[in-house]
Amino acid sequence: MINVFIGYDEGEKIAYHILSESIRRNTSEPVSITPLCLSNIPEFNREKQPNQSTDFAFSRFMVPYLSNFKGWSIFMDCDMMFRADIAELWGLRTFKYSVMCCQHDYQPKQSVKFRGAKNEPFPKKNWSSMMMFHNTQCTKLTPDYVNTATGLELHQFKWLEREHMIGNIPLEWNWLVGEYDYNEEAKNVHWTLGGPYFKDYARSDYADEWFDLYYKTTKIDLI
Repeated sequence: MINVFIGYDEGEKIAYHILSESIRRNTSEPVSITPLCLSNIPEFNREKQPNQSTDFAFSRFMVPYLSNFKGWSIFMDCDMMFRADIAELWGLRTFKYSVMCCQHDYQPKQSVKFRGAKNEPFPKKNWSSMMMFHNTQCTKLTPDYVNTATGLELHQFKWLEREHMIGNIPLEWNWLVGEYDYNEEAKNVHWTLGGPYFKDYARSDYADEWFDLYYKTTKIDLI
């Protein structure tokens, strides 16, 4: 079973559902998808920060705990869409690593993103937007640690003993729309600046694919 946790934000509910559907339509193996809803994680009591753009900015690091520190789990932001089989991504797991991610190295093209949030550069930016956790090696991520660690400690993987414990995943699995040029080979696209369900980003790269999936998913013939 491929265990997937998707960040859930009250202001982006539709994003969660369309991402889930994109995974379901493309997978060749059974997948368990869990919305990372704050209301269902009583152990997470960290106060929301003024510059926090989503509800799951920090709760994502609860995934190993929620997985009972067993096996592997994938976390991903909700503003994504799979164009390939998630089983291919799952097959990249390498057991010598504690966590695996796409190791972006870029300077943001825009200083503001959706909802007027600041889009500030920092080392390892967007590395944590899609992670494969080797849960047994992430035992430092207890609720107490996640609730009290600084944002940079969490997102820059300071909770690991050594940098080489982070495995690299090809960028095609977290292709940053608006930051990278259009790529037909992108396997998972990420509208990091703002999803096509926001008016200002409705004409972003791959938006036509998102809307096509949206209409296919929400079309219901009632008797």
